Amino acid sequence: MKDNAARENLGALCLRRGIAYLVLLFLTFLSLFAFYILFINATRSHPDIQKGFSFFPGASLGANFTNLMHNANLPVLSGLMNSLLVASLSAVFATYFSTMTAFGIHAYRFRLNQAAFSLILMVMMVPTQVTALGFVRLMASMGFKDSFIPLTVPAIASPVVFFFMIQYMKSSLPLEVIEAARIDGAGEFYAFNRIVLPMMKPAIAVQAIFTFVSSWNNYFLPALILDSKKKLTMPILIAQLRSADFMKFDMGQVYLLIALAIFPVAIVYLCLSKFIVRGVALGSVKG
Repeated sequence: MKDNAARENLGALCLRRGIAYLVLLFLTFLSLFAFYILFINATRSHPDIQKGFSFFPGASLGANFTNLMHNANLPVLSGLMNSLLVASLSAVFATYFSTMTAFGIHAYRFRLNQAAFSLILMVMMVPTQVTALGFVRLMASMGFKDSFIPLTVPAIASPVVFFFMIQYMKSSLPLEVIEAARIDGAGEFYAFNRIVLPMMKPAIAVQAIFTFVSSWNNYFLPALILDSKKKLTMPILIAQLRSADFMKFDMGQVYLLIALAIFPVAIVYLCLSKFIVRGVALGSVKG
């Protein structure tokens, strides 16, 4: 009787596990199918794309790439470099200085501690669109119009990243560690850069990915700030290519440009995902 019950339990467990795997495979297929369509259409010509969907790649990848790179009105390489520069600096500024701000609120006790925390959360509730007009006028009056400074330096004050970092610190950064470093004679910046930042790697990796992707896909502010063709970012170039007149509109080039815009984001995720996995594994061991 016990053997039969054990076999039935094992069979039920295997059945549930099999169903879970099937559901996960189906969800994975749904998630990756859009990327598959994108890369397939990037290899097809505009007339072939108009004929309908195809599971098999076309033979126009080289032609699409040549036409895209030789488009005088579309500086693709400079657009890639501009987006990479803006997104990278935004990710670095947002994660480093937001972590420093969270460390100041978490590790120090002063009279306006809670007020500063509440003020930062209030700033987080204000949409970007509300302050966009005043921000653009301020940048123009300061001579920063048509430059990357308004798109990168303001990332230093990132309330969303700050909120995530301080929540992570409350659960994973004991104040005793900081006190021990101070007793050993470590300065505040030394303790932050050599002790706090390594302990915050998983959180920094997560927020670096989110900030990089958000800045990379940002169209609203760059469209208001940037004017020169050589300083345009990838979202603006994609919008310009899609808004071309009907006689010059080429879906093959559009799909290829979108595919080129996705590659850097995927590379950043693959480079930083190991820190996320390592942090999850470390947390499970501690638990």
